[in-house]
Amino acid sequence: MPEAQPDRKPLSAPQKALQKLGLVRDIDLALHLPLRYEDETRIVTLRGARDGQLAQIEGTVTHSEISFRPRRQLLVTLDDGTDTCTLRFFTFYPAHQKALAVGARVRVRGELRGGFLGWTMVHPAFHAAGGELPDALTPVYPTSAQLPQAYIRKAVASGLKRADLSETLPPALLGGLQTVVRGTWTLRDALQYLHHPGPDVSLDALEDRSHPAWQRLKAEELLAQQLSQFTARQERAALSAPALRLLPGGLHEQLLAALPFALTAAQRRVGEEIARDLMRQLPMHRLLQGDVGSGKTVVAALAAAIAIDAGWQCALMAPTEILAEQHFAKLIGWLEPLLAPLGKRVAWLTGSQKKKQRTEMLALIASGEAALVVGTHAVIQDQVQFRNLALAIIDEQHRFGVAQRLALRSKMGPDMPDGEPHLLMMTATPIPRTLAMSYYADLDVSTIDQLPPGRTPIVTKVVADSRRAEVIERIRGQLAEGRQVYWVCPLIEESEAIDLSNATATHAELSQALPGVLVGLLHSRMPVAEKKAVMSLFTGGQMGVLVSTTVIEVGVDVPNASLMVIEHAERFGLSQLHQLRGRVGRGAAASACVLMYTPPDGGRLGETARERLRAMADTSDGFEIARRDLEIRGPGEFLGARQSGAPLLRFADLTTDTHLLDWAREAAPVMLAQYPAQAERHIARWLGGKAEYLKA
Repeated sequence: MPEAQPDRKPLSAPQKALQKLGLVRDIDLALHLPLRYEDETRIVTLRGARDGQLAQIEGTVTHSEISFRPRRQLLVTLDDGTDTCTLRFFTFYPAHQKALAVGARVRVRGELRGGFLGWTMVHPAFHAAGGELPDALTPVYPTSAQLPQAYIRKAVASGLKRADLSETLPPALLGGLQTVVRGTWTLRDALQYLHHPGPDVSLDALEDRSHPAWQRLKAEELLAQQLSQFTARQERAALSAPALRLLPGGLHEQLLAALPFALTAAQRRVGEEIARDLMRQLPMHRLLQGDVGSGKTVVAALAAAIAIDAGWQCALMAPTEILAEQHFAKLIGWLEPLLAPLGKRVAWLTGSQKKKQRTEMLALIASGEAALVVGTHAVIQDQVQFRNLALAIIDEQHRFGVAQRLALRSKMGPDMPDGEPHLLMMTATPIPRTLAMSYYADLDVSTIDQLPPGRTPIVTKVVADSRRAEVIERIRGQLAEGRQVYWVCPLIEESEAIDLSNATATHAELSQALPGVLVGLLHSRMPVAEKKAVMSLFTGGQMGVLVSTTVIEVGVDVPNASLMVIEHAERFGLSQLHQLRGRVGRGAAASACVLMYTPPDGGRLGETARERLRAMADTSDGFEIARRDLEIRGPGEFLGARQSGAPLLRFADLTTDTHLLDWAREAAPVMLAQYPAQAERHIARWLGGKAEYLKA
């Protein structure tokens, strides 16, 4: 008889909530650190209190009543022997009334407000008086509605007690660590301290995470991340990829000769770096970064030519149909005349294709006749079978999720069942140095740091929405010179919650203001055929103004467009503004970008929005923009779904902790080479199952 399975008790609501927060292992609970702290170690007298102070007082209830003016509320008077305080509760239950009955002696904690009618506290925390005061600050943890603080405090304390916090760092590395964190803190000491700091601690040092206990934690976290990245490199070194050699007089040389322009020195340099990678049997894992308009597509085409010439297939995946179509048009123009004599084709795959065309493309890909496959995420669907994929190129890589990037890498085909294709990722959002050193440490990075000749500098102006009429007048001037204009809006249709102009209303407004001019409208909810029709009118020059949402953010290339107006520019991220600005200045005409902002009712933009607009006006250098974006918003913008929704760095801050990152980068290869078992334990402790996501 099969062995009976033990009955598993169903999880309670708080247990489910813990799981949802990712608090599964004891170490997860130990590393779940407080958001802030409450000081319950001392009792303040009302006589010695200050207005606005967060204070704990103890006293006797002398009055308790439910009042209905101006709304239903429970009013309780507390006397601490030096003065009285009114406690006000707008949400309350019979248990509250019972605990706060006249005569009860209670301890309450909240913000004290003084006024004409004396001291008040609104919705203070309270419990029966008595018992010793705690000797450490009380932690307040990040939580959810189903998880009361009392429950999570108990769970964390229990996890902290049980977790294995033994030292993973070998003595050889501890000395260097103690120098950078300023002290001999162990991980256990640091966690015990951060969960229960003494009342005399500097709250500033805890809140800005500069305290040595925080430094120890951040150094360990960065080390785990670096170990994971170096491990990914080692694992990839054990895999094989096809060695793709440059053939004399082959497709690569033919394409170079056929191009209607000369490559810049930067394009030649990165092309050579990629070609060297492709010649090795080790899978390439390279990030090609270059500012908007620096010419990444032609570098990708030259890499594709090497793969095709060697008898293999290449796939190029872009995040949107508009961007995929731009690539497709360019690549067909460059490569198809060279492929036709070889009996090869360029295939096109998107989600909106008709079934007949899709079936035809799938057959071309499976047979190998399609030497180059260009498309959206449709390229990685199950029914797409490559004959022999050797090179996968992903454009705007931060717009794809981890699973999508891993799926493309698994489609090599029957020729190398245990191999992996070479991977080239491209981004027009330059990666700041600290990100390249941390999240992208397992990648080789190539940089195109030079724009092609003939690109005109773009003048950027920041103007308030009150000058809208002047901006429309400027558009008239550009149209009179035969130029074209983009106008970008953040929303598609009216939202009652956010008072923003929308693309539809702006389209109507500009159509009326510019009689005789064809004004187009483009947004993500339009049918694909309609989008294509609008874009072809604009690229063909018949349409003077294109009103659009951010679907034109990347890839759209119309050299005749010389003015970009971005409405509600304060609502956009910095790198997104830079991407949009890059749609103009692609021809010989002087170009401008107008960042139009709408101040809130108070009349002043928030500090973050002001910093973003100031950065855009100050510089057009994508690398400087990226550096400022990292300072303002943190790394999320650059990483996209690399982390699969779970931040891989919870504690370290790449803008302030570069000294810790430098230590971790030096320590990781030493630890992997000389102490592999301890390295494995360290990765498991800090990353658990998330280590896989760093390999994508």
